Amino acid sequence: MQNQPRSEPCSDMPAEDKANEEKAKTMTVSPQNDGLIDSEAARAQMEQIVADGGGNAADFKVRGQILLLLKDILQTGRQRAEQLLSEDGMGIYCAIRLSYLEDEIIRLIYRFAIERVFPVENPSSSERLAIAAVGGYGRSTLAPHSDIDLLFLLPYKQTPWGESVVEYILYMLWDLGQKVGHATRTLEECVRLAKSDITIRTAMLEARYLDGEKALFDELIEKFDKSVMRGTSAEFIAAKLAERDARHDQQGDSRYMVEPNIKEGKGGLRDIHTLFWIGQYAYRVRRARHLIEAGVFTDEEYRRFRKVNNHLWTVRCHLHFVANRPEERVSFDVQRELAERMGYKSHPGQSAVERFMKHYFLVVKEVGEITRIFCAALEEDFGKQAPGINRFFAAIPFRRRKIRDAHGFIVDHGRLSVVGEEVFKDNPVNMLRIFELADRENLSFHPDAMHAIRHNLRLIDQDLRTNKEANAIFLRILTSRGDPENVLRRMTEAGVLGRFIPEFGRIVAMMQFNMYHHYTVDEHLLRAVGILSEIEKQRLNDEHPLASELVPNIYDRVVLYVAVFLHDIAKGRPESHSPAGARVAQELCPRLGLNEEQTEQVAWLVMEHLTMSQVSQSRDLADRKTILDFCNVVQTMEQMRMLLILTVVDIKAVGPGVWNGWKGQLLRTLYSEAEPILTGGHSQQSRDAREARAKEKLRHRMESRDPATIEAYLNLHYSAYWLRTDADSAAEHADLILKADANGDKVATAIKTYEFEGITEITILAPDHPRLLSMIAGACSAAGANIVDAMVFTTTDGRALDTILLEREFEEDRDERRRANRVVDLLVQVLKGETRLPPLVSQKESHKNRFQTFRPRKKVTVNNDLSNQSTVIEVEGLDRPGLLSALTRTLSALNLDIQSAHITTFGERVVDAFYVTDLTGAKITNPDRRLMIETQMREALTGEADPKNPVQPR
Repeated sequence: MQNQPRSEPCSDMPAEDKANEEKAKTMTVSPQNDGLIDSEAARAQMEQIVADGGGNAADFKVRGQILLLLKDILQTGRQRAEQLLSEDGMGIYCAIRLSYLEDEIIRLIYRFAIERVFPVENPSSSERLAIAAVGGYGRSTLAPHSDIDLLFLLPYKQTPWGESVVEYILYMLWDLGQKVGHATRTLEECVRLAKSDITIRTAMLEARYLDGEKALFDELIEKFDKSVMRGTSAEFIAAKLAERDARHDQQGDSRYMVEPNIKEGKGGLRDIHTLFWIGQYAYRVRRARHLIEAGVFTDEEYRRFRKVNNHLWTVRCHLHFVANRPEERVSFDVQRELAERMGYKSHPGQSAVERFMKHYFLVVKEVGEITRIFCAALEEDFGKQAPGINRFFAAIPFRRRKIRDAHGFIVDHGRLSVVGEEVFKDNPVNMLRIFELADRENLSFHPDAMHAIRHNLRLIDQDLRTNKEANAIFLRILTSRGDPENVLRRMTEAGVLGRFIPEFGRIVAMMQFNMYHHYTVDEHLLRAVGILSEIEKQRLNDEHPLASELVPNIYDRVVLYVAVFLHDIAKGRPESHSPAGARVAQELCPRLGLNEEQTEQVAWLVMEHLTMSQVSQSRDLADRKTILDFCNVVQTMEQMRMLLILTVVDIKAVGPGVWNGWKGQLLRTLYSEAEPILTGGHSQQSRDAREARAKEKLRHRMESRDPATIEAYLNLHYSAYWLRTDADSAAEHADLILKADANGDKVATAIKTYEFEGITEITILAPDHPRLLSMIAGACSAAGANIVDAMVFTTTDGRALDTILLEREFEEDRDERRRANRVVDLLVQVLKGETRLPPLVSQKESHKNRFQTFRPRKKVTVNNDLSNQSTVIEVEGLDRPGLLSALTRTLSALNLDIQSAHITTFGERVVDAFYVTDLTGAKITNPDRRLMIETQMREALTGEADPKNPVQPR
């Protein structure tokens, strides 16, 4: 195989990767061998082993020594490949080298088998065998721990000799520790199976001769071309593109998942392989560069194809070496080491691992663009044979027509296009107008139009950015009542949005190295705009009832849309992104045409976009001071309405399962508590009225019970319970408590699963005790259940009603219920004193988990200003199994009474707030005791406290 030409570094490529490419340009050694294996020396050693063994190559001891020799050759070759990868940074070369190493080992084994172990002096016509590499191995590329796919090709039916040779080769490879996919077939079987099975056909498409009867292999390729491929291109194209779409759905249909699958994910290597399979099949090419001659790619596009292919292979090879197994997911626990191995350096505001992942996402974005170019060529050449062969450019039999009031723009086969690149050169504003037209006319883009846009990105300069008409067009796109998310995404993928709004360009493909955010920053913002549009169209009423109710009453929807678009615009800077984002808004909004008042509103929303979620999730909403402090920040009803909607779309756009009904209820409670204060009403009267309404709803649901029971139950709960509990939960709690009373049960539990939200709710009724929450948390930890939220209530008769939300473990509801029942059984045993908790907790807490790769700040604060009745202890740090148990156990050992607990999890990071008093019900005011609390809670947070020797308060 010839050296593959190297690509020029692109402008988006980080300096570290450019340096690797510049270093690689100076290399003159073939990327095939590069000193990985000396086949002649290996053959001589094998012959010497046979001679030393008495000349019997089939001897068991001889075979064992041959195996040891090959193992050493394989290990040494892989180490050499890893060393070269570290030196030149070229993953595609590493894959070629490893493929060559494997080729030579297989040839050594095959030749040894037929010449020394199973020699045949005069082989018959049936005693012929060809070995071919198929599948990915057939492309002459191999990742360090990838499977080896082999085809043993026979002219006719299997013979004892052929069976012995194949068996010998396979057992040697297996004993070398390799995973081998293999098939032994005749010529006719290969052709027949390839006709009926697309997977086999694809594997055969990349068949590559390794050793044996070359004429037999050539006959297979000729038969495959004539009998299988001829006349079936459209069928194959449609099948592979459908297969790709199904794979994307399974992996999560986004290129911007923060733990991407480099092989199967959208924009990964499998997408590149799919393009090449189709190119081989449809255009009869054996090398990717031949797609230039076929008119599919220009020279520049082919260079981009090579570049992204090399980068993905580089990441994949490093990943396999790091994991020491065929790992394909670029998970958090390997990202930091991959970044270090590939030479990425930290910059102010962005760590090395975040820069590494940003480059990765730029590459998969490029794969998407190359896919669109490729599919455009397919439609041009094969659309008539297979209408609708892909979901990007479905062939629609419309004639070309001009668009009214849009000079230079046309509709070509149902898609928006341009009469020529002069449309943009004559008037650069058209670089934005084309996207507004796509939204207005509900049209997809013709590939010619996208090609023209990409070629004219340089027209988006400072003059265009300050052009009033261009900014007005962008603002109309952003606030469109059509599908603003889709249009903005196409602008991003075309490179327009990042150039027109440079502040947005800085966060394109930027990831945040944490487990809370599922997407890159730009993808998060676009999804947030899309969710806001869906709420405005009243399509999410059931999931977000309050936001859906408020959005029609927003005075200025432009302010809201711009704030949503900008709320995370300053991520990746050294300073906090909220105030930095507010400054961006103050500079950008006037350019977009917003007046001074609108600009101030947007800047305020960006500054405070985290406030409502933080207060609702980590503060006691039954504490009057919490509400008053929140109102002092919000100040007006209009600002609170917009802030609530922004908060909802922000949380919802973080990723699947992050939003849940619990968070919605907390936001609605905070809104309801603040509303009467902001409207000039009397808060206490409103609270009394809402408490009365909550009781009345429950009274109506309990009407089948006798009035005395109803009244006694309604007096069982304090005011905080009625203000923080929705009607359905209150009814379920009533059934639980009354049933426990009737049965005389001191401890009662209930389980509720939420499949969509990915959580399981466990409610526990038990006698109140200062250590109760600690015991519950410890039991959950011992059972391997991760608490993501908790709500604590005390009844007037001295019992506790605690609700714990657990992270869901199983997809199937019945499996999750069985798991929850096991957790409940352990809880009940602990609460009844039937089992001892500390050994169980200690056992679970000894295990490390993948969270250890993160380094969030560790912080403990003891604050007396957040509540008039309680001291608030806030703990922020790295989550781990048993953390909540350790924290609550420490609080109990410090003789502190937990009034309420607010457990908030942001991926690997927790922010837990505990409202506590001393055992007399007073705040903690003594400075020495506050310092001791901070010290002991920090030890519990970091895992340094000894659970067997709890702290003794002074």
